[in-house]
Amino acid sequence: MRLFRLTAATIFRRKAWVICVFALLAMPFLLPTLSSAQEKPVLIQPARVLAAWGTLWVSALFWGLFTAARQGETNARFGLGDYFLTTGMSGTRQLFEMWLGVFIYLIPFTLIAATVCLLGASPADASERSMWWLSNGQYVIIFLLALAPLLALAIALASRFGAVAGFSVTLVLSVYGLYGVGYLENMLSQETNPLLEAVWLASPHYHLAELTPRLYYKLGAIPAGSFVGLVVYFGAILLAYAGLARLCFRSKSLA
Repeated sequence: MRLFRLTAATIFRRKAWVICVFALLAMPFLLPTLSSAQEKPVLIQPARVLAAWGTLWVSALFWGLFTAARQGETNARFGLGDYFLTTGMSGTRQLFEMWLGVFIYLIPFTLIAATVCLLGASPADASERSMWWLSNGQYVIIFLLALAPLLALAIALASRFGAVAGFSVTLVLSVYGLYGVGYLENMLSQETNPLLEAVWLASPHYHLAELTPRLYYKLGAIPAGSFVGLVVYFGAILLAYAGLARLCFRSKSLA
């Protein structure tokens, strides 16, 4: 796991992750004081939920994808991939270890957001607390499962086309999956179009991983059957993106 340790240590030394941690800890308590929630105490806890998970999404999509893309480009451009190939480490192993080196930072980020919700926005009713824990636990699983393949894809694209391309493509893809798919669905509800329907079906529906409204309105945990369906769906995306990432990944620069 030499490349994994090198990736994790490099990211740690850059210290950019400190900004994400600070934001995740501070924003859920700072932003509600700057909004209208301060005038109605009942709105403070929902505002913390929005701030905690919103900050996590921003951190993961910008810091996470950029960091993954940067590692992929560095590995190919500066000879690290060549070196590890000579030691017998395959391209698949290199991709996995770099992905893991980035992914281990997203895990504590996600747990911080969930902990803020559990400690700072837990329902007063004791009977609702167990459901609150379960809801946040489901969110943690779905969020990590949705972001994991995007990191691998960012690494792979950056190793072949550069960090800017790796970051930009995966960011656009994730934003499209979060918001663009909804606009496409609204268009289809107005007028049927077989081509757009095919695009909609093939699109990654990342909005299904955005469970913040469910916490905000305290809708309770996702039913077991639906939750398993979400896990299977995002698991299938993970497998598809993993295969695509391996096809795109290069251990050495084209130059």
